[in-house]
Amino acid sequence: MAFCLMEGNEAIAWGAVASECRFFAGYPITPATTIFNILLKLLPPLGGICIQGEDEIASIGYCLGASMAGRKVMTATSGAGISLYSEHISFAIGSEIPIVIVDVQRLGPSTGSATRGADGDIQFLRWGNSGGLPVIVLAPVDVKDCYFLTIQAFNLAEKFRCPVFIASNKEIAMTRENIDIHAIAKPEIIERSVPPPGKPFVPFETSSGQLTPYFLPIGGNVPVRQTSSTHGPDGYITTDSDKIAKIQERLKTKLLSTVTGFSFYESYPEQGADTLLLTYGVTARAARDVYNAQKKIWHGGIAFNSQNALARAPRSDQGKSRERQPCCGGGDEPGPVCQRDRTHPSG
Repeated sequence: MAFCLMEGNEAIAWGAVASECRFFAGYPITPATTIFNILLKLLPPLGGICIQGEDEIASIGYCLGASMAGRKVMTATSGAGISLYSEHISFAIGSEIPIVIVDVQRLGPSTGSATRGADGDIQFLRWGNSGGLPVIVLAPVDVKDCYFLTIQAFNLAEKFRCPVFIASNKEIAMTRENIDIHAIAKPEIIERSVPPPGKPFVPFETSSGQLTPYFLPIGGNVPVRQTSSTHGPDGYITTDSDKIAKIQERLKTKLLSTVTGFSFYESYPEQGADTLLLTYGVTARAARDVYNAQKKIWHGGIAFNSQNALARAPRSDQGKSRERQPCCGGGDEPGPVCQRDRTHPSG
């Protein structure tokens, strides 16, 4: 593909294909529908599957089933649709099922305004699962990010066996920008880790120093157990409090202990200023203009490409001596997100 005009949703679709995603299921909803439309053209010639579920709940369910069978999978929705995903999001977290979930956000609450851009789901993405376990959320700033971060999202989902969110936005999704995706340096594609030969497979067992269990697909030669209920390493349902506590702690630790490895950000330092401007997503574009116009009074900007980064580095060094650290997001109420992220250990 040569240098061309491309919208954010199209870049996400091409990023999924580059990541070797071969299964997509979704239900039409503005402004995410064009991801489905594009993948309907791209996946079948590659031997992939692109289907419309009867609703959002069925669509993400199809994806989880395909993922458990070994496929790389993605779904896309917005607003009210992400709310319907909530039960299966918890299933994917607790049962360690890799999936990339694109949330092309719009103005909320509820159905809200389908054609108004806003980061209306940011709080939901962080806290929308039963149990409140940490999640990975990547927030693109422009069309280039949509492509690059989609590949990163698949790598993280495969590496950590977890759902990964792409917190896009109507303005990014439906704005065309110049891009040459062949000129973007792609990270190495990561696959799920399979168990070593000659050892019995225990679906949720981890050895010393290992935080993510090995994967085998359902339907293969080795029986694989899966459940949405609390379970032990063997995959059987359990109410044993010690077994449950150990797995829940591992689910939390496997992300929080390695968060710097998927904290993507751009930093614009300015010597001698007393203010650090923090931002993420589409709002980073306006913040960059503010920084360029006010360099002498702003310390600079840090434009985060992941909500996980917003909670941690690099402020530990750059922000500790600044008198003011305003945070700008595109949500309906961005302030509470920023205040929580400054103080909450699980971000």
